[in-house]
Amino acid sequence: MARSAVERIERNFPDQVLAAVHQLAIIIAASLFVALCARITLPLPFTPVPLSLQNFGVLLVGLLLGSRRGFAAVALYLVEGASGLPVFTPGLGGIAQLLGPTGGYLVAYPVVAFCAGWIWERGSKTFGRALAATLSAEVILFAGGISWLMLLTHTSFVQASRFALYPFVFGEVIKILTAAGVANRARRYRAQS
Repeated sequence: MARSAVERIERNFPDQVLAAVHQLAIIIAASLFVALCARITLPLPFTPVPLSLQNFGVLLVGLLLGSRRGFAAVALYLVEGASGLPVFTPGLGGIAQLLGPTGGYLVAYPVVAFCAGWIWERGSKTFGRALAATLSAEVILFAGGISWLMLLTHTSFVQASRFALYPFVFGEVIKILTAAGVANRARRYRAQS
C-alpha cells in the first residue's frame, strides 16, 4: 500500500516539485534543529545573555546547508520565534525577544549562517576552511550582539563586551571547533557514500 502511494506521488508530481519539497523539508528541519539547540542553555548571573548551544546550531546549519539554505533556515527560525513560538533562548517567543538583550545576536543569525556557508562553499573543504568560516561568522555574530547591547544599555564597547563577549569566549571556541569538525566529518562521509 505504501509503495503504491509513493509510486502515485512520483507519477503525479514532476521531479522539480519533489526536489523543492525536499529542500523545503531540509530548511524546516534545520530551523527546528536551531530551536532545539536553543533549549540547551545555562543562565549566567553576571550577564543578561545566557550561554546556549544556539550559536553552535546556527554555525552548523550554515556549514552543512550552505549559504542560501542556511540563511533561509535561520531566517525561518526567526520568523517562528517572532510569531510567538517558544523557540528562542530562554524559550520565550515574540517580537519582544528580538528587542531584548539577545536581539543583536538573533538578528545577526541569518547573516552568520550565510557567512559560514559562503566561506565553506568556496575552495577546498578542509577542517581549516571550516574553522575560518566559523570564526568569521562568529565575528559577525558578536559584532551584532555587542552593538545591540551598546544601543540597548547605552554603554561603551568595553562595558558591553564584558556582558556580551568575554564570558563566552571559551564556550565559543569549543562551539567553533565542534561545528568545524562535524562539517568536515560530514563532508568526508558524503564523499565516501
